[in-house]
Amino acid sequence: MRSLLYLTTALVVMGLAFWAYRENYRTQAAINNMADIQREIGGLRENIGILRAEWSYLNRPERLRELVNLNFDKLKLVPIVSDQFVDISQVAYGLPKAEPVVTDTPETEESQP
Repeated sequence: MRSLLYLTTALVVMGLAFWAYRENYRTQAAINNMADIQREIGGLRENIGILRAEWSYLNRPERLRELVNLNFDKLKLVPIVSDQFVDISQVAYGLPKAEPVVTDTPETEESQP
């Protein structure tokens, strides 16, 4: 009886050791995966910063003004002037009236009187 108890205890200890071994490697893999993802996030944030700087550089008013002047004959862009604006009372706030929908359905004998 005692040998059966020792055998069971040894098997349980070996099972727990195997489980702990597997969990240790799973944990290490998860930690490495998380570190890779954090590195990727850091790289993407750096790329976003670079793209924002490029966007700011490309949208400089002087550069845009120069592009408009170079392409004036194609684009016909002119500066905004005050007479392009209207008074708020001139703005129509209603929805356009819907036209009635006409359907072409053949009439049947039942619909005729």
